[in-house]
Amino acid sequence: MGGQSAWKWLREFALALGIAIFIIVFLYQPVKVEGTSMMPGLADQERIFINKYAYRLGAIERGDVVVFRYPGDPSKNYIKRIVGVPGDRIEIARGAVLANGSRLQEPYVPEPFRDDRSMSEVTVPAGSYFVLGDHRNLSSDSRDFGMVEREAIFGKAVFAYWPAEMAGKLR
Repeated sequence: MGGQSAWKWLREFALALGIAIFIIVFLYQPVKVEGTSMMPGLADQERIFINKYAYRLGAIERGDVVVFRYPGDPSKNYIKRIVGVPGDRIEIARGAVLANGSRLQEPYVPEPFRDDRSMSEVTVPAGSYFVLGDHRNLSSDSRDFGMVEREAIFGKAVFAYWPAEMAGKLR
């Protein structure tokens, strides 16, 4: 009886391990946040999971936090928030972001993290996105390096898991 239960346990463990590997390899990927440009929502050295499959099923939307290959050096990955989608007219007036003439409500950017930079209106081209960091006065983003092409975006940040006190679904 002991050999049979050990074999059953081993089989169930292998199945669970196989499912976990499938999920990590094909659906979710652990990522370490490097830098402070997404504070206070994401801190430097925080660990998160990104969904690598989300944008195969659904559209990239304004407000999504995405991971992408940096346009200036594709060997580097950046994490930022989508502020403009294809066709949007984006303007920044003394730190206030306007999309298609309306000021965006950005509760994820607290007052101490805002800046007063301005930017003339740009139209987001087809297949591209305008991204900003939440810590606006410390972020290198589309204001500096321009639009991010759809092909460069490879995941949607969905869940923080480390440190434990920061664990939970991302907003």
